[in-house]
Amino acid sequence: MTSPVLGEFMGTAVLILLGNGAVANVLLRRSKGEGGGWIVITAGWAFAVLCGVLTAIACGSSDAHLNPAVTLGFAVVTGNFAKLIPYTIAQVLGGITGATLVWVHFLPHWKETPDPLLKLLCYSTVPAIRNLAANVISEIIGTFILVFVVGAIFSRAVSAAGPAPGLGPYLVACLVWGIGLSLGGTTGYAINPARDLGPRIAHTLLPISGKGPSDWSYAFVPIIGPLIGGGIAGLAIKALRF
Repeated sequence: MTSPVLGEFMGTAVLILLGNGAVANVLLRRSKGEGGGWIVITAGWAFAVLCGVLTAIACGSSDAHLNPAVTLGFAVVTGNFAKLIPYTIAQVLGGITGATLVWVHFLPHWKETPDPLLKLLCYSTVPAIRNLAANVISEIIGTFILVFVVGAIFSRAVSAAGPAPGLGPYLVACLVWGIGLSLGGTTGYAINPARDLGPRIAHTLLPISGKGPSDWSYAFVPIIGPLIGGGIAGLAIKALRF
């Protein structure tokens, strides 16, 4: 039985499995993808978004938000906040599930990787330069672009200009790839509270070999920043009447 909440859960689980899986493939020792670099990671996250969105739609969520900041942004646009709490819960639980599957999939590689920071990076974001104010601003800007451009992709004007029906998920994946390539180097572009919080919870709870702390002192940044950015984008879309 499909449902919107199930769709958000399943889509987010696929998103995190494939997205954080791309990070683990590049960072963990003795993986065949070890050392693949930033292009591999950003491309992996783009494809993860595409697969997550399609999974969410197939499982019953025509919204396919996979992201509390997106849910919040479009709640601001419509004035209807009824989906915010159930979607957010499903998205965070999906994030925990996807992150747990990453641990299982790469099980022998955690022991082979001596650096605890690399293991944390396979789950949660860590800033390149730790400056909490600047980090929050980066997340606000990145998430604003995400939500605002998603609104543009599905706007009446763009639809009338000719994108084929069903092309939206592919364009959103391209958008996330672009954000990663352009803006992702400062904070790792969480741009999604569930993408960071769910895996950070999993990192805390799972018996990952040789792991270090989960850096909860930073965890508010990829939660607050994206929610602010998504809310502002919602206000902008509403004002412009996309």
